[in-house]
Amino acid sequence: MSVAHPPGPAHPHAASNGPSHGGPRLAATAHVRPHMRSLPLRVGTRGSPLALWQTRHFLGLVTKFCPILRDVKAFEEHAIATSGDKIQDRRLADVGGKGLFAKEIHEALADGRIDFAVHSLKDLETDLPPGIELACTLTREDSRDALILGSACLRHDGPKAGAVDPADPFACLPAGAVVGTASVRRQSQILHARPDLQITMIRGNVQTRIGKVRAADGPHASLLALAGLRRLGLEAEAAVVLDPDAMVPAACQGIVGVTVRSEDVELLELLSGIEDAEARAVSTAERALLAALDGSCRTPIGGHARLLPDGQLHLTGLVARADGSFLLKRSLHGAPKEAARLGRELGDSLRRDAPADIFA
Repeated sequence: MSVAHPPGPAHPHAASNGPSHGGPRLAATAHVRPHMRSLPLRVGTRGSPLALWQTRHFLGLVTKFCPILRDVKAFEEHAIATSGDKIQDRRLADVGGKGLFAKEIHEALADGRIDFAVHSLKDLETDLPPGIELACTLTREDSRDALILGSACLRHDGPKAGAVDPADPFACLPAGAVVGTASVRRQSQILHARPDLQITMIRGNVQTRIGKVRAADGPHASLLALAGLRRLGLEAEAAVVLDPDAMVPAACQGIVGVTVRSEDVELLELLSGIEDAEARAVSTAERALLAALDGSCRTPIGGHARLLPDGQLHLTGLVARADGSFLLKRSLHGAPKEAARLGRELGDSLRRDAPADIFA
């Protein structure tokens, strides 16, 4: 990739991206036609500590792939407050679903106020707005969920990391314990395993939720994605790491996705250089599963794909009732190039054999 200061002729398929910022202009990788565009490139993200970490990780990968972009200070971060961040006292299902974590960001992308948008892929809706495309997926962090124990459990016989019986990972919770979560996926699975437990809603960023659990009057426990804990240097907070067989993760948990405008050919070419093929395959399967189930945020759905040692893709899907009274889990495997078909097939199978009320 090269940077040229004199502006060149626009690529015929290039979009107008709002007012020029001046300064140097970006030409894509050597094999791409010399479409020039203004720098700096504006990167949209949520403003939470985890979202900012993910954005800076993404920018680090891009500048490693094309070091000259670091030298010319090619990027600007734009933290955008989303509806999902602003509403903290209700479940997302009650106010519009997980797409609320991307709505304002994608509006800024469509309007040309930003050029990239960085997301936790599990928070990204399966049907993107017209003209917006998932340009790349980054290497997946650990996809598992982790159990965070509150002060009451820690004062007594809370488990040491690695000392938990995989066959009974929730044994550390006393009878009738209160578990804080806003995720119906986590709620359904923990209640299916332990109907005696009680669920209370907690929301907020990773640090906020840990703080609520640690408070003297907080719930006995909560569940968080291990990926977020690891990225923030908080892995020690995980008392129990849950095997995907005990707690099927959210589809695309641990994967960072980057969206751009579909017509931005140059940026699509740039991002192809940092795409992780395995993350693309597993996320394609998991997002196809979600699309086939077509559930709302009130529908507990889990999806987890992984590549086996023989190169096959193994996909597990789950649907349940929020109260844990029904849970259906199935798996399929096939070639990674068939990821989308596997997701659709497994989703159709789960939907066909689950009670209709689950999808109401």
